[in-house]
Amino acid sequence: MSKSAPPNPKPTWLESISSMSGTIIVAVFVLTFVFKNFLIPSRSMASTLLVGDHVLVDRASWAPAGEWGHLLPYRAIGRGEPIVFYKPVLEPDGEELVMVKRVVGVPGDRIHLRQGVLYVNGVAQSEPYAARPNALDYLPYRDDFPAMAGDTVPGVTATWALDLPSHIQGDDLVVPADSYFVMGDNRTNSLDSRYWGFVPVKNVIGRPLFVYWSIEIPDQDEMKTTMAQDAHSWVDEATHFFQKTRWRRTLHPVK
Repeated sequence: MSKSAPPNPKPTWLESISSMSGTIIVAVFVLTFVFKNFLIPSRSMASTLLVGDHVLVDRASWAPAGEWGHLLPYRAIGRGEPIVFYKPVLEPDGEELVMVKRVVGVPGDRIHLRQGVLYVNGVAQSEPYAARPNALDYLPYRDDFPAMAGDTVPGVTATWALDLPSHIQGDDLVVPADSYFVMGDNRTNSLDSRYWGFVPVKNVIGRPLFVYWSIEIPDQDEMKTTMAQDAHSWVDEATHFFQKTRWRRTLHPVK
């Protein structure tokens, strides 16, 4: 007659705490250093990203090689990839604004727009995701950039207006080292590098991977909201979670 196996001993409270602590430490590390969540506040990336999309951002793949190269794979940012970054120009209150745009120019690229069509190194780009101007909403500075460099245009920062001419060679804007030129996919409704300049590589946070939750919220027009407005938004989202959630966008990849 065979002996039955002894029952597994229950873990002690000390072992349970140790196991839980290890799980929490790993989770905090991943959420702090590897991934970050980001809310899309404006229509500047429509229709790739919608207002109210909550995206998961990969912070590690593009981290400087000296910081992460020995732990995680590192690669350079490629032309055409969307990125999340700190706006290179501080807000009036001195705070940094986090934004998401698409890289259209990498270091050394020569770029210009004609009638809203992007040319990189002399070649017109096929961008099915990018909105183009029509005869009714054409703006010379925005759609034939940088043809009007040096002109006073609403929305252009003073520092960029002064710095822009120094980067122009012929009809092209040349992207300097360790910098990127970015634009929103909604080209006619995006305040981007055309208005405030290049994004330094040090300002890049990461790449948006996918939408993990999307909810209908008002367009914030790329402006920061007050704490009172944020609180009202949180209450509204919680109250109308099921009615306003865009379930079809759950796990939607960002390309």
